[in-house]
Amino acid sequence: MPFAPGRPVLYRHIANGRVVAVRPCRVVLDDDRGLLLWLAGGSAVATEVATDGRGVRDMPFTEWVTLDHRLHETTWRGPAILKFLPRDGHNSVWFFHNAQDDFAAWYVNLEAPVARWDDGSAAGVDVVDQDLDIVVAPDRSWRWKDEDEFAERLALPEHYWVRDEAAVWAEGHRVIELIEAGTFPFDGTWTDFRPDPSWRVPHALPAGWDRPASR
Repeated sequence: MPFAPGRPVLYRHIANGRVVAVRPCRVVLDDDRGLLLWLAGGSAVATEVATDGRGVRDMPFTEWVTLDHRLHETTWRGPAILKFLPRDGHNSVWFFHNAQDDFAAWYVNLEAPVARWDDGSAAGVDVVDQDLDIVVAPDRSWRWKDEDEFAERLALPEHYWVRDEAAVWAEGHRVIELIEAGTFPFDGTWTDFRPDPSWRVPHALPAGWDRPASR
């Protein structure tokens, strides 16, 4: 069953079967095209860190895999984001706005869908972030992002959650064809989106946010 518009849902990243990031969002729509979510600035979030508080990007991956980790509850410091999870792709497309609330860029987060889940009081989508990304300007010029990080982690296959490098690159090139053609969702759809003013910023994660990862 689709999620109802306005419903709070959790967008969670899964790595090697464990929850590593949690972001509370609102459902904008959920239809045949996919799931559209709104992440408000200032939302309560959770991110996996080492026991000393450093994140995975604060050190070489060779060091990260030797440490113990924990989920750290904090606040989303980035801009508000509209996130689109298409039905037919292994990615999510994020819509960024600038300080004047004008559309600034698309950001393609290559990711593998795992599962939707609904416990009644809490619901969400679990995905595996595949690290390689694409940044797209309003004129649809684009560039790859985090290629070095992707390569660094692929060098440790016993610890990395991405199993098929070629499939990730292929999905990226498939999306680039959509970008260059200016087809949905890179055709201007939702670039003028504004959230429902009644949606409150979630300053605490709901009960059930740390449920086991879906499989």
